[in-house]
Amino acid sequence: MATQKTFQEVLKERAHSECTQNMLFYPLGNTCSPIEITYTSLYKKTQRISRSIQRHRKFVAGDPVLLHFDDHWDTILLFWSVLFAGGLPVLSSPFSNIEEERHKYIRMLSALLESPICFTRSKFLPAFGDFHDIHLQSVESLLEASEKASYHTEDVDESQSGQAADTKIPSERIYTNRDLLMLMLTSGSTGNAKAVEITHQQALAAVSSKAAMRALPLDRPFLNWIGLDHVAGLLESHLQALWLGVGQIHVSAADVVTSPTTFLDLLTRHRVSLTFAPNFFLAKLGSTAESLSLQSTPKWDLSGLVCVTSGGEANDIQTCVAASALFSKHGAPCNVISPGFGMTETCAGAVYNTNCPQYDVSRGHLVASLGKCLGGMEMRIVASDGQPAASGEAGGLEVRGRLVFQGYYRNKTATQQALTPEHWFRTGDRGRIDDNGNLSLVGRAQEVININGVKIVAIDVQTAMEKILGNRVARLVVFSSTSTALHTEQVTIAYIPKTFPVPDEEMADIAGLAKQECLLRTATLPVIFALREVTIPLLPRSALGKLSRLKMTRLFEDGTFVEDLECHQHALLRASTAVAKRNGVMPWRPNEAEAKLLEHVVETLDRGTEEVTLGPETSLFDIGFTSMHVIKLKHLIERRLGIDVPVVLIMKNPTVRALAIEIDACSKKNNSISTSFESYDPVVVFRAEGAKTPLWLIHPGVGEVLVFIGLAKCLAADDRPVLALRAAGFEPNNPGFDSIEQTVDVYTAAIRRRQPHGPYALAGYSYGAMLAFETAKRLRASGDEVRFLGSFNLPPHIKQRIRTLEWNICLLHLSHFLGIITEETSGILEIDPTFRGVPRSGALHRVFEIADKPRWEGLNLEIDALARWVDVAFGLQRMASAYDPSGQVNSIDIFYCIPLKAVAKSREVWLRDYLSRWADFVHEPPRFHAVKGEHYTMINSEHVQGFAQTLIEALAARDV
Repeated sequence: MATQKTFQEVLKERAHSECTQNMLFYPLGNTCSPIEITYTSLYKKTQRISRSIQRHRKFVAGDPVLLHFDDHWDTILLFWSVLFAGGLPVLSSPFSNIEEERHKYIRMLSALLESPICFTRSKFLPAFGDFHDIHLQSVESLLEASEKASYHTEDVDESQSGQAADTKIPSERIYTNRDLLMLMLTSGSTGNAKAVEITHQQALAAVSSKAAMRALPLDRPFLNWIGLDHVAGLLESHLQALWLGVGQIHVSAADVVTSPTTFLDLLTRHRVSLTFAPNFFLAKLGSTAESLSLQSTPKWDLSGLVCVTSGGEANDIQTCVAASALFSKHGAPCNVISPGFGMTETCAGAVYNTNCPQYDVSRGHLVASLGKCLGGMEMRIVASDGQPAASGEAGGLEVRGRLVFQGYYRNKTATQQALTPEHWFRTGDRGRIDDNGNLSLVGRAQEVININGVKIVAIDVQTAMEKILGNRVARLVVFSSTSTALHTEQVTIAYIPKTFPVPDEEMADIAGLAKQECLLRTATLPVIFALREVTIPLLPRSALGKLSRLKMTRLFEDGTFVEDLECHQHALLRASTAVAKRNGVMPWRPNEAEAKLLEHVVETLDRGTEEVTLGPETSLFDIGFTSMHVIKLKHLIERRLGIDVPVVLIMKNPTVRALAIEIDACSKKNNSISTSFESYDPVVVFRAEGAKTPLWLIHPGVGEVLVFIGLAKCLAADDRPVLALRAAGFEPNNPGFDSIEQTVDVYTAAIRRRQPHGPYALAGYSYGAMLAFETAKRLRASGDEVRFLGSFNLPPHIKQRIRTLEWNICLLHLSHFLGIITEETSGILEIDPTFRGVPRSGALHRVFEIADKPRWEGLNLEIDALARWVDVAFGLQRMASAYDPSGQVNSIDIFYCIPLKAVAKSREVWLRDYLSRWADFVHEPPRFHAVKGEHYTMINSEHVQGFAQTLIEALAARDV
């Protein structure tokens, strides 16, 4: 290893060795069937692709080449192809969903990298916009060109031709730019990113030092689930595994974070030796495993696990103790978790605690220390005067050595500011080193907020808040505080009012604006409060009047602002009450039925009574209700009263006052509700207020609209009413629809009752897109304008697929939709003739046997209710078995994601061969919007924020 000068030589050596360890790549949404790639295959593919890159008219050896991907395999394949071509790979961070910031970031990259070539997937090309000088090329066209090219060297045995192939790449192309291996960007998708120059020698020193931290077996792989645009994913997982010659497994973060048991399953299945888990994920692992252990003892085998590195945010000791106990219970060492510190500038982790949690427990620490430096690096703490601090004294953390970078690309000013004349790197963090030489951090010079491991620059959020609040406040400060419930940090906003006292409704308006802006930018809700006059003198100001975020955090967590928070909450409650009074609602004194319902709401949310601020007209969805909460509340009410409470009753009456009245009426009717088709109203109102055109959402093939709850909540930032249309047939004795024409009749009439005139905005999820298309045609034929029509992942031609959906198959799809069985299980049973042939009762029993029991119980499913739901879904599907689209509408926006495996093998095929056919049914070319997730998860809790932002932008582009 010591003789290697470049990573190209490392890969070549692996490709020509007898190494039997391979790379496994699990596609998004599939944690059962990985794609297997050998190091030899990777070497051959990248040799071929590199020659196509060299022929690119803008390619110059040694120049940066930008890579923008969201897939591990794409990133690795192009990273090595660029290296072998003699280029300098630059891994792009994910783009912001906010168009203005995304374009600003892209222009910055264009300037910094001097109009680079950029390889990306075709789905990302529209996101780049037009105002930049980046030379974009889809990787699909690059791969196609490389496959078509014919070279004599490809016909020669690779073991004989390695030298010949290499001679096509002049050595000076590999060793340009001071032997740079790559550039890594330091910030996320906003701000002025710096590009860290990482050399081959620095990276080789880093992987050798990391490998020496603990004895790692050479017959067990590494598991990586973080993006390779992050230096830890690329260097600690991919390059270190390659250097050692061990296997490596790459899986999507979306599949791991949403299902912690999947992580443990993969560790067991592959006998993984090294992986990564930040504090928030360790907490999720602990809580998930604890809940499962109450039902049975999972059979995980973690005896192969040697090291779980943990970084990105502080590790609290209670979480480390619980997670260590979990790992140890299943065979891992007691000190398997290694909290660490590192930065892009230090090739990721460079300081590690290898005795966690014992060391910190013995010292009474609340937060894990970070341990000692790896070989090849040293650290020191400096006081404010620049002199080394005494042992245990806090100060600025500086590091230097072979692992530390030597400069930022084309940024001498930043380099000079970061590095001392003696080559100490000023990390920007504040820390202390104890008498045993172990590092602990105590803050950061440039504060960031770590939310579930994602770093959010506090000043960026503050700038956005100052812009949105304008002159409504005299001053504000954004800082971080710890959420003990979520095991991570949270955005916290304190502001000084312009005048005192502050009117309650003005305080409510400020809070509403701040929450919407924070949700848009960080996908989280902030803690926000106004500062009282008596508190303002306590604020930690510098001599220049600057407020210290670090000190604000300490004051907040010490309880200094408790009364400010309480006063703010009381003001918001008074404002809500005042609005109710103006609307003719008397002050609320809950009656017995309302009081009981309030208890159920509190139990459903699993919070203390004092944490739930709820008025009689407050929507349950405004206080955080999700589809799961609706089902749980339904179960609690039914258990107390012994009556059937349809989900739609809660959906249509989402306030305590209205719901209590309806439940009382239901009870008086001998536990039944009128369900005649004539009285059926399909409309569910998620949000009644808003100045913009209402958005009508039409149910998917399962008929229910619970799936839209999270989306409607995220659309609150768009200031528009959001309504949904729910299928008939859910309640006993309620007939379902007979035909598509009847359905469209009912839906069109319902829309016109609520919104007599256009312009209209309609969208349908899956099957609902067909109904939205037919409803749009009906409205248009009557002279009304349909300005927006959205299809959530449905093509125009559906009957061939619909005809395969028997009752038992609809049961499978609904069960997958509800999360009680996996897509893999559904797919296996769908092609099983014995399952297709069993009676309905047998199919229901089979699904119940294999169902995820905690999920089943969490949904409070009854067999009869599930069967009735399948009847609704099957009835809807049967109506469309002969459906052929016809006619045209003016325009359509298509939101597409990963399709079901049964209908298309990839997103690209899905778009090209199926969704693109919408062009036959619109006057204008369709607009396509790539979104994250799969068909059944595209608007779930993980993906809904990004989806909502894409939808908001699409609506704005249609001027609705």
